[in-house]
Amino acid sequence: MPVPPERPPQLHDQVFRGTAAVAAELLTPDQLRSVAWRRLRRDVYADARLTVDHRLHARAVALVAPGPAVFSGLTAVVLWGGHEFADAQVPVEVTVPPGTRWQPGRGVVVREAATAGDVVTGRHGLRRTGRARTAVDLIRRGPLDDGVVLLDRLVAAGIVRLHPVRDAVARLPRCRGSRLARQTADLSDGLAESPPETRLRLLMLRAGLPTPSAQYRVFDAEGFVARVDFAFPDIKLAVEYDGAWHGQPGELGRDRRRLNRLAAAGWRVLFVTAADMHAPGELLARLTEALCR
Repeated sequence: MPVPPERPPQLHDQVFRGTAAVAAELLTPDQLRSVAWRRLRRDVYADARLTVDHRLHARAVALVAPGPAVFSGLTAVVLWGGHEFADAQVPVEVTVPPGTRWQPGRGVVVREAATAGDVVTGRHGLRRTGRARTAVDLIRRGPLDDGVVLLDRLVAAGIVRLHPVRDAVARLPRCRGSRLARQTADLSDGLAESPPETRLRLLMLRAGLPTPSAQYRVFDAEGFVARVDFAFPDIKLAVEYDGAWHGQPGELGRDRRRLNRLAAAGWRVLFVTAADMHAPGELLARLTEALCR
């Protein structure tokens, strides 16, 4: 059996500069080229046992970035715990002060802005923009609906709360994207559990339909029945984006019981599919008919 490569204890689970490790006599140049280490960038290596994800690439970039640089955008979201928002293929985003000269190479997007203020230093010394600032930076970029979807996702994931974002947007001076950010924050409610739910809510809003209650909890005489995507409680109409009632294997029976209990309590359920969203006129006609029935 092949002998596993030796790893100095100082480099276990670490990301490091190759030249520094060689200069400290932790590794020889030949050992640095072994399968024990993974090259992430020029002169930047990692313990090969570490998972290659967006955070790992951020750790690598941090070793070569200018001192005042901070992580921002989706990279900051990942560092705040939103691992699902950017994978290893998404470029790492870094913000540097205006006039900073830096050529990071592939896999990095550089933006220029002030790096003082709402900045937090986290694990591994990774500096990133604060939660509210991160959200505001992202929704300033547009398009509008994509920004609303993203902000709803950030709120639902617990990355940020909606009120601090709205407060931060209200304090923005007139600048590029400030008006878009205000519109986005106003349209977000942070309740959607999926992007299609946000887009469905925006579709109903712009069509002038009555405002539904999002994530509405339905009860009957026995207690809790279900939480529906959108509800019009006065007429007991629920609107569900397709998939909410299609559970994992073994849950079909429970979903059917929920539907039966909703029906027994006098509720109607109108399902919306991905195909419906591509024919908004027909979908709105169905919704209007259901509301008027």
